[in-house]
Amino acid sequence: MHFKISYSYFLAFLFLGLLFACGEDDDTPPPPPPLVDDVGPTSPTSYPGMALVWSDEFDATSINSSDWNHEIGGDGWGNNESQYYTDRATNSFQQEGFLVIEAREEQEGTNEYTSARMTTQGKQEFQYGRIDIRARLPRGQGIWPALWMLGSNFSSVGWPKCGEIDIMEVLGHEPNKLYGTLHWEEDSNNSHAEFGGNTTLSSGSFNDSFHVFSVVWEQFEIKWLVDDVEYHSINTIAGSLDETRAEFFFIFNVAVGGNWPGYPDASTSFPQRMFVDYVRVFQ
Repeated sequence: MHFKISYSYFLAFLFLGLLFACGEDDDTPPPPPPLVDDVGPTSPTSYPGMALVWSDEFDATSINSSDWNHEIGGDGWGNNESQYYTDRATNSFQQEGFLVIEAREEQEGTNEYTSARMTTQGKQEFQYGRIDIRARLPRGQGIWPALWMLGSNFSSVGWPKCGEIDIMEVLGHEPNKLYGTLHWEEDSNNSHAEFGGNTTLSSGSFNDSFHVFSVVWEQFEIKWLVDDVEYHSINTIAGSLDETRAEFFFIFNVAVGGNWPGYPDASTSFPQRMFVDYVRVFQ
């Protein structure tokens, strides 16, 4: 009897030992953490009386070159900015259903930072409609994310005659304050005029979670909204602001430094990422 009990215990301990040994030998790495928590407001895929005419949900494994261009360079971009825009996968890529534009602290020629600037020029251009872009933004002194549009005649007539609709601009040192602005040519002398509005989140920041940035663009009016709440509008009456009654293309970018946001300082950490969940155009 004593032998049988000891042998049973022996078998039990042997079984447990094998279990522990198998667990220790399992060197399968845990899944990587998500790029970003997908939290925050969303928007519908349809609106009464409107049809979805184009969207990019960024679900593919790579950026769709049929829709998007990469602009390259680091000449200050008219604002004494510090970044060099590249088409490298380290600065722009798609993963986990998001487009990611990443600003990095790295030398590129005389530029101390790299980032990406993507456009739909010549590929996806629109006149009027509702535009929804769901995004989560970077933050930090000198960081300047923007989702915006230029008139499709930009290459022939230049700025500001082509017109500019800034759907979203946030300065990284004020990560809870949103700007929406229209730019145009005030007269034939190529003088610049603008009309902008802004709003501030009651709590949190645009870096904490996703938000939906929208414009409702009609023939004689443009409205700016965040999370479906209007915060700015302009009447583009007949005979003026004709720039707004033409086709426009999208620009998505993260700038670093410049006259308006100022420059990074010791408090600015890198890399900084802008996550775009989708862009949708309804007409």
